[in-house]
Amino acid sequence: MSTPHPAHFAATSRSLYPVIVGVFVGLLLISNIGAVKLIEFGPIITDGGAFLFPLVYIAGDILSEVYGFKAARKAIFIGFAMSILAAVTFWLVQISPPAEAWGNQEAFESVLGFVPRIVLASVAGYLVGQLLNAWVLVKIKERTQEKALWLRLLGPPAVGEFADTIVFCTIAFYGVITGEEFLIYVAFGFAYKTLVEVVLLPVSYAVIGWVKRREPTYAEAVPA
Repeated sequence: MSTPHPAHFAATSRSLYPVIVGVFVGLLLISNIGAVKLIEFGPIITDGGAFLFPLVYIAGDILSEVYGFKAARKAIFIGFAMSILAAVTFWLVQISPPAEAWGNQEAFESVLGFVPRIVLASVAGYLVGQLLNAWVLVKIKERTQEKALWLRLLGPPAVGEFADTIVFCTIAFYGVITGEEFLIYVAFGFAYKTLVEVVLLPVSYAVIGWVKRREPTYAEAVPA
């Protein structure tokens, strides 16, 4: 009796890039779902995406800082594609006839129903903001090399998040929220996201340092 050949499997890379991309995309999708709800804390109006969305930029910073613009852009486009897939999937679920015993169709539509305006706002803001963030970070790194990491972790996200906030808020809620309330909504969204970046700066430093030390090709590329 012949000995069966062992099964073949593809080798997994030692790089942490796929893991970080997975975290990046996961944070993005959860934030997009949370963003459909407006939240009010006294005079402050924001959306549910505020809880996790700043972490999307932190993950994007890690991708840009460690792997470069092309790798970050690839992750950004993957996130964009998954956002579109999620929107289309929710739309298909929405228009599918509900089972007779399931009486939550209206509730589903109010939370996860396909709203073209929100979807357009989300993907447009995300694409503009993330690409700006990655591009500016890499351009600054070309000048500063391994120095002034704090500048790369604060400056580019501020640019990207400002563009993201303006695009998303305008497309999604302009006319729904008007006048002073709209300005507060935009200003708080931007200020809050920037503040989270500042507060989590030590964490970002630690994570980026940890990733760099575990990427052999990064260590090889840095001059001794």
